[in-house]
Amino acid sequence: MTRVVLSIGSNLGDRLARLQSVVDGLGGSVQAVSPVYETEPWGGVDQGPFLNAVLIADDPACDAHAWLRRAQGFERAADRVRGQRWGPRSLDVDLVACYDEGTELFSRDNGLTLPHPLAHLRAFVMVPWLAIDPDAELTVAGGKRSVARLLGELEPADRAGVRRTDLVLTPRTSGN
Repeated sequence: MTRVVLSIGSNLGDRLARLQSVVDGLGGSVQAVSPVYETEPWGGVDQGPFLNAVLIADDPACDAHAWLRRAQGFERAADRVRGQRWGPRSLDVDLVACYDEGTELFSRDNGLTLPHPLAHLRAFVMVPWLAIDPDAELTVAGGKRSVARLLGELEPADRAGVRRTDLVLTPRTSGN
């Protein structure tokens, strides 16, 4: 039923293993995995750098709320503690956008806002997303916009702060 774009990040513990846990947990529903990027923290809190990636997954059994529950389950499994806003995270799994048969879904429910209200301001979301979907679009302020254009509107320093690494997230293949 739904396709989801997930932004995943970690800056505590074994950062790569935490990101890989999401890929593993999604199993065969993973359609695309971006390269892994290292980024400076966002939001002005003094902390270590993040590893970030974007995943595209598809599961006919999931609606937007089911994707949110899955994302929160991955965070709980990684002992995510919700403390300081924009503070350090063992694992952060954000629903960036969700689609039902190609139609972007919108939500302003308590606890679920789609599309993600800050995604268009975050180079660490848009750079990896474009790496796996160069034609990606996101609705911002009521209008559909190219993610490439949104990224181009950010400060050069924000874009430069998203550095591709040699680290790799490996999706499961059939038979694994």
